Amino acid sequence: MTDDDLWRVLYDIDKMPYGPGQIAALEQLLRRADAGDDRHLAFAARIIGTTAYVYGGEPAKSFVTFSWCLGEYDRDPQPYHERYTHQLFWFFKYMVTAMLKFPELPLDRTYAVLDDMERRYRESGHSLQAVHKHRYLVAAHLGAEEEAAQWYRRWLTTPRDALSDCAGCDPTTQVEYLAGVGRHEEAVALAEPVLAGRLSCTEQPQAILTTLLTPYRETGRADAARDAHREAYRRLRGRLSDLWEIADHVEFCTVTGNEARALELVERHLDWLDRAPTPAAAMHFAAAATAALRQVPGELAVHRRAAGDRPAADVPVGALADELAGTATALAERFDARNGTRHQSELIARRLAAAPAGPHLPLSASVRRRPVPAPRTGGSAPTAPTPVSVPAQAGPDELLALADDYWRRHRRDGLVAALRAYDERYADADLPPATRAWRLELRAGELNEGDDEVAAAIEANRAALAAWRAVPDPIRAQVVAGRLGALLCTTDEGAAEGLALTRESAEQLAAHGDQRERAAAQDRLALAYVHRGQWAEALDALDRAAAEADVDPWLAGRVALHRTHVLEQLARADEFRDAAAQARELVRELGDGELLAAACLAYARSVDDPAEAVTACDEALASAPPGVRLPVRVTRGRALLAADRAGEAVDDLAEAVTLCVEQGLPGDALLRWELADAYRAAGRLGEAAEVAEEAVLGLDRDGAQAEADRCRHLLAGIYQALGEIDAALALLAQLAENLDGPDNLPHRAQVLEEAGGILYEADRDAVAAQRFAAAASAYRLAGHPVDELRARRRELLALHWSGDLPAAAAAVEVVDAAAAALDARPDGGGGVDRDGHGAARSDEPPVVTYERAMAADAVARVLAAEDRLTAALDRVGGLPDRLRSIEAFGEAAQVEVFTGELLLRTERPADAERLLRQVLGGLPAGSRPAAQAAWLLARALDDLGRPADAAKIRAEHGIEEN
Repeated sequence: MTDDDLWRVLYDIDKMPYGPGQIAALEQLLRRADAGDDRHLAFAARIIGTTAYVYGGEPAKSFVTFSWCLGEYDRDPQPYHERYTHQLFWFFKYMVTAMLKFPELPLDRTYAVLDDMERRYRESGHSLQAVHKHRYLVAAHLGAEEEAAQWYRRWLTTPRDALSDCAGCDPTTQVEYLAGVGRHEEAVALAEPVLAGRLSCTEQPQAILTTLLTPYRETGRADAARDAHREAYRRLRGRLSDLWEIADHVEFCTVTGNEARALELVERHLDWLDRAPTPAAAMHFAAAATAALRQVPGELAVHRRAAGDRPAADVPVGALADELAGTATALAERFDARNGTRHQSELIARRLAAAPAGPHLPLSASVRRRPVPAPRTGGSAPTAPTPVSVPAQAGPDELLALADDYWRRHRRDGLVAALRAYDERYADADLPPATRAWRLELRAGELNEGDDEVAAAIEANRAALAAWRAVPDPIRAQVVAGRLGALLCTTDEGAAEGLALTRESAEQLAAHGDQRERAAAQDRLALAYVHRGQWAEALDALDRAAAEADVDPWLAGRVALHRTHVLEQLARADEFRDAAAQARELVRELGDGELLAAACLAYARSVDDPAEAVTACDEALASAPPGVRLPVRVTRGRALLAADRAGEAVDDLAEAVTLCVEQGLPGDALLRWELADAYRAAGRLGEAAEVAEEAVLGLDRDGAQAEADRCRHLLAGIYQALGEIDAALALLAQLAENLDGPDNLPHRAQVLEEAGGILYEADRDAVAAQRFAAAASAYRLAGHPVDELRARRRELLALHWSGDLPAAAAAVEVVDAAAAALDARPDGGGGVDRDGHGAARSDEPPVVTYERAMAADAVARVLAAEDRLTAALDRVGGLPDRLRSIEAFGEAAQVEVFTGELLLRTERPADAERLLRQVLGGLPAGSRPAAQAAWLLARALDDLGRPADAAKIRAEHGIEEN
C-alpha cells in the first residue's frame, strides 16, 4: 500500500464503531505505519488509537499510545503536532480516570500525571477547571470526603474552557456527587435543563440518565426512573467499555423489585467479566450481579458461555453468587491496599447487600406486573369454587349420580364434593358391587388432566373396567373401555390397545346403548383418532356423534367444539367457520366460562375479519376463568395486529407474557418475540428492542436456534430503525455466521446483502462492497442468479462511491459475467444484442429485465467515472424503454437524466436539450430528479449559447447559476 492508501485506511478506521473490529484494524495499520517512515501517520494513528482503546473496552492499551504521542510531542516537535495538541491535552483526563481503575498502578503515578496535566494547562493558558475536577475524582475514589468536597467547590467555581468536559459529562459528575451525599432533589433539578438540551457526546445521555436512577427513585419519580433505565441501558448494552454503568442498571433492577430483569441482565453480560475493560468495572459488575442472584430461587441456573479452558455450562445461581462475591471482595481489597483506605471495600459491601426496597417499580416492557410464579400442576389454574349443594340424607347411589351429573356438566368442584361425602359416609359400608364399580369409575374424574395424571387415570379406568365386567354390566363396561382407550391413545406405547378398545366400545354401544351413550362413544372414538393425528377418521366419528348429541346439551357442546378443532386441522376453512359459530351458540346456553372461551377462540381463529375476531375474544375474556385467559390474550393480540391496531395489541401480548410467566408455562420467549413485533409495528422502537433482546436470550436458552435467528433478524431491523446501525450490523454478522451451511445459503446471502445496504446508506461504502460481494457469492452457490446480479450491481456502485475506481473498474467484468449467466438460463431470459450486453426478451420475467437494466446503468456510471463516455452511452442505450416496459418509470427517468449528462460531457448539447426537456416534463416538480434534469438542461442551453433560456430554467426550478 502507498502512504495515501494508508491514510485512507486510517480515515475509514476513524469512522468505524468502537470495539474489537476497530481495534484490530487500527493495530494492523500501526504495524504498517511503523514499518514505513511516515512519522505523521504513526502519530495520527496513535491519537485515534487512544480514543479507540478507551471507548472500545481496552483502556490499558491507551496508556501506551498516549505515552508514545506525548514523548514524540516533547522530544521532537513537528509542525503537524500542533493540530493534535488539543486532543493530546484532552487525553490527560482519560489517563487519570483510567489509572484509578487499575489497582496495580500506584497512586503516586496518578498524581504525577495530574501534576503534569496542570503544568501543561497553565503553560498553554488554559483554565484549570478540568484539573480540579480530576483531583476531586481522585479524592472521591479514596473516600477522602473533606478533600473531595474542597476540590468539588474549586471545580465548580473555576471558569470552563475548551478542555472542560462537555455540557453533559460535567453535570453527570455533579449529579453523582449530589446523589452520594443524599441531595437527590438538587441532583434532579441540576440534570433537567441538561437533558432538555442537545447531548451528542459519546457518553451522553446514557451516562447522566444512569446517574439519575437513584435520585429519580428516591424522589418518587417512578416514570422518570423507568424511562431513564430503558433509554440508558439500551444505549449501553452493546458496549464493553460501559460494564460499570451496566452494573448500576443491574442494581437498579434489584432494588426496584425486578429480580427477573436483573437476572436477564446478569446472564446477558456475564461473559464480559472474562474481558472486563478494567478491574474496577469487573468489581462493580460482580458485586451488583451477586446481589441480583441472591434474590432469585436457588434452584435456578444461569447459562455461562465458554471462555478459555472453561466450557459452557449452566451454573446454579447460589454457586455463581458465591463466586462473584469472592471476585468483587478480592478486587476491593486490592484497591484498598493500593489506596491505604477501606473505602472501596465499604462500597462493594453495600452493593453486595442490595435488595428490593420500597414499592415495586415495573420496568419490563414485557412483564407488566411483578409475577408470582405458580406451581405447575399440568392443568389450568382452578377457578374460584362455587357453592355446591350435597343433600345430607342422600344414599350412596344418589351421591354417585349427583357426582356423575356434576362431571357431565364440567363441575369438578361438585364432583369432588359429592364423592367426598360418599367416602365419608359409605367408604366402609357393605355396598353392592355395581355401586363400588361406579365409585371406581368416577375416580378418574377426580384427577387433574395434566400429563402427570394420565398414568393414574389409566389405572383408575382399568380398575373400573374390571369391576364393571365382574358385576357384570356390559354397557357400563363399554363406556369405561372407551374412556380408557382414548386415554391410552395419548401415549405411544398404548396407542394400539387404545384404538382397539375405543373402536369396540363405539361398535357395541352403537348396537346396544341409548342415544346419549351412542353419541358419547363416537365422541370418544374421535378423540382417540385426534390423539393419533387421524383427522379424517376423527371427523367421520364426530359427524356421527353430532347426529345424536342433541339429547344432552353438554355433550352437544363438547362434540361441536371437538368438530371445530378437527376441521381447523383439516384446513376446511368454510366448514370450520360454520362449525365454530355453531359451537359458540351451543355453549353459550350452558353458562360454562371455560367452554365458552374455547368456542369463542375457535370462532376468532376461523373468521377473516380481524374486528370480528377481536369481538369474539372480548366475549371470551368476559367469561374465561383465570386459567384459560392466556390463549385468549394471545389470539386477541394477533387479531389486533392483523387489524393494524398494534398499539392495542401490545397490551394483550404483554398480558400474555405476564400470564405465561406467572403460570410457569414454557413459551414466554416466543410470546416476547410476538410482543416485540407489536411494539415495532406501534412505533415504540425502544421497547421493541428491549423485548426482542429478551426473546433472543430466551430462545437461545431453549435451544430454538431457528426461532432465535428469526428474532435476531427482527431485532436487527429495529436497531436500524433506531439509528443504531452498529448494533444492527453486529446482529446481522452473527446471523450470517449462524446460517453458514448449505441449506441456509439463500438466507445467509439475504442477511449479508442487508448488512451491505445498511453500510451503503451510512456512507461506509468500502465495507458495504465487501458485504455485497459475500452476498453475491452465497447467491451463486445457492443457484439464485438474479439475486447474484443484484448483489454484484450493488457491490459495483459501493466501490464506485468509495472512490476506489480501479476496484470498481475491475468489478465491471464481474457484473457483466453475472448478467451473461442469465442469458444462458432458460428462465433467465434475454437474448444477446450486438454489444453483448443483453436485450430484453419478450418472455423475460420483469425482475430479470429490471436487474439487467440497472446493472447496465451501474456499469455505465463506472465507465463515465473513467471518462469512457462513448462506452457509457452505449451501455445506457435502450434502457429507459426496457424499464418503462415493466412500469419502472422512476428508474427510467433516472437513466435518462444520466444519459443527458453523458451527452453534455460528449459535447452534444443539442441532443441533451431534446432529451432533458422531454424528461423534465414528466417528472414531479420539486423532486430531486427534476432538479438534476433542470440543472443539466440549463447547462445544455448555456453550451448552445442561449443564456436567457438557461436563466429561465434556473428561475423556474430555483437553481442557482453555480
